[in-house]
Amino acid sequence: DLLDQGVPGEVIRFVFLMTHYRKPMDWTAEKARQAKATLEGFQSIVADQIDRKAQDADVDPRILAALADDLNTAEALTVLHELARKREAVALKASLNLLGFDFRTLEDAYWSANNASLAFSQLEHRLSELRNAAMASKDFAPVDALKSALIAAGVEVRMSKDGVELVPGPDFDPAKLEALK
Repeated sequence: DLLDQGVPGEVIRFVFLMTHYRKPMDWTAEKARQAKATLEGFQSIVADQIDRKAQDADVDPRILAALADDLNTAEALTVLHELARKREAVALKASLNLLGFDFRTLEDAYWSANNASLAFSQLEHRLSELRNAAMASKDFAPVDALKSALIAAGVEVRMSKDGVELVPGPDFDPAKLEALK
């Protein structure tokens, strides 16, 4: 069901790893947002390692020890955060790969910060231009239509006299933005 709702598999996997396998899963939009943000941070660190082959020997031994200790995934995630904080890209990438995260599958517009920023920037510019034209013509229907489509895609639209800002919300669905291009 989550995949059908547009939640990437990596986000689902990360949220599952946040909960010990013997405890009930407590899925929330906030946990999904946190997982996505964490994975985006990890991706930015390992970006230059994507094409390199990290050997199993590069996996941080603390990850293996945590998994050997009754699949203590919470401890494994703590180690991932530490590796990210220390910017240890090779060990982080190898450890993420061991846990089933392959960032080559995350290179679409949804995950690529540059592409997402570019898409949002283009939509902000388009909405701003429509708003400026509407101010002159007093016809706000095109502005309202684009704003409604953005909100339906889970984007928070912030408009002020200083400009337009688009912020992905917890229900952000990048697939719905494809129709706006």
